[in-house]
Amino acid sequence: NVDACLAVADIVRTTLGPRGMDKLIYDNEKPPTISNDGATIMKLLDIVHPAAKTLADISESQDSEVGDGTTTVVILAAEFLRESKQFIEEGVRPISVIRAFRQACQLAVEKIAELSVSLNDKPVEELKDLLRKCAETTLSSKLVAGEKEFFSAMIVDAVSCLDRDLMDLGLIGIKKVSGGGLRDSFLVEGVAFKKTFSYAGFEQQPKFLKNPTILLLNVELELKAERDNAEVRLSDPTEYQSIVDAEWNIIYKKLELCVQSGANIVLSRLAIGDLATQYFADRGIFCAGRVTQEDCQRVMEATGAQMQSTVRGLVPEVLGSCEQFEEKQVGNDRFNLFTGCPATKTATLVIRGGAEQFLEETERSLHDAIMIVRRAMKNATIVPGGGAIDMELSRYLRDYARTIPGKSQLFINAYAKALEVIPRQLAENAGFDATDILNKLRQKHARPDHSGKNFGVNILDGGVTDTFESFVWEPSLIKVNAMKAATEAACLILSVDETIRSPASESANPPDPRMAAAMQGRGRGRGMRR
Repeated sequence: NVDACLAVADIVRTTLGPRGMDKLIYDNEKPPTISNDGATIMKLLDIVHPAAKTLADISESQDSEVGDGTTTVVILAAEFLRESKQFIEEGVRPISVIRAFRQACQLAVEKIAELSVSLNDKPVEELKDLLRKCAETTLSSKLVAGEKEFFSAMIVDAVSCLDRDLMDLGLIGIKKVSGGGLRDSFLVEGVAFKKTFSYAGFEQQPKFLKNPTILLLNVELELKAERDNAEVRLSDPTEYQSIVDAEWNIIYKKLELCVQSGANIVLSRLAIGDLATQYFADRGIFCAGRVTQEDCQRVMEATGAQMQSTVRGLVPEVLGSCEQFEEKQVGNDRFNLFTGCPATKTATLVIRGGAEQFLEETERSLHDAIMIVRRAMKNATIVPGGGAIDMELSRYLRDYARTIPGKSQLFINAYAKALEVIPRQLAENAGFDATDILNKLRQKHARPDHSGKNFGVNILDGGVTDTFESFVWEPSLIKVNAMKAATEAACLILSVDETIRSPASESANPPDPRMAAAMQGRGRGRGMRR
């Protein structure tokens, strides 16, 4: 079990840090994926070993809970297992190791809380600047590291638009448009979505509106096709035209009610047909049908409009508003932009780039940074990055281990040694001498006055540096969550002393019980004549 987990961790080990490498993952059914995001790689790997799947699970949980640190949590869990392997092979009971590891994890979490710096008492502008630094730290290890200053400012502005209490991630939309460069990406403080399918008459509709009112519908505004088995029996042929007219009157009545509501923009989750498109165009009203649920939700949050399932009884209170509506050409696509919304609690990032795989990885990178800024705003405490916090925790646990008797001293010491894997891997991935850098870090962190507690790996020049002064920060929640998840995963795998496989699954083609039941009773007929 331990060897299987170490093999999985070795795959993502080289992706850690700003100088980490990318992985290209492909199979015959899906397009290739280029990524250095630990959670994405672990998700795409077809891991069949039951114990190794635990690492994929903790990576996914770290991604959903915090957003970053997905590679860190896998490497830490594997290193805990590597350090404990020697004790298990020497006959130590796993429960003793597990107990000591859990104690060490609790001590480490308490020390992180002690070392973390709060951002709650900072002014708004200074807080935004600090959040940008956190976003830059996250993006520095991604494919878009060259434009981290550009994207970090955009991400902080996007997250600042959200409701401070809810911080709903679904209200930040990310739209990908092929073509252009990364610098052509832009932020819409409101809603932007790609132009939906439209009928003839669309070009006659207004493309720019000031202070429009917006009507959101969950209603189909088109003539419905008759069913194949529909049947209408008439006694008088002249009645046929009245039936056709009734159908047209229904749709015209719906359109008339929409116009009477005073709305300048009509959006619907369902189809808006060619008749309705031309009807609205003649009256200077913009319309769009088949708008996705996510975009409708964000329009509701931004403009204050309320989704209506009928066009009857429309009152001004259900209409939304914004300062400006514009249809804009972005690359080869058209986008509908709603800006200056009164209740802006949503934002949209429109990212540009070349290859499709590059855009996909850019979206994953921005998602991680958005999660980090969002978490930092809700839990505004940070710790120094670059392996500084890991080295300080390692020193603290080594000192603590010397104060306790028994075997636990060895186990906690092994836990402390395992924490050094993060700065070691950062240095190795950057092409530096990991042994030399670790020795310098140990010397800095061993100072009696604790003046070297913020020293970590200097990725740019080699050697060590005060990462807090260099603005290499990360939310303390990343480390706390990674430490807890990695420790629990390691303890879970250590607690398994035997893996038992079902005998029926060992055969290449296990018999189908339904086929076996169907074959019963066959072959009992008359024997061959001799």
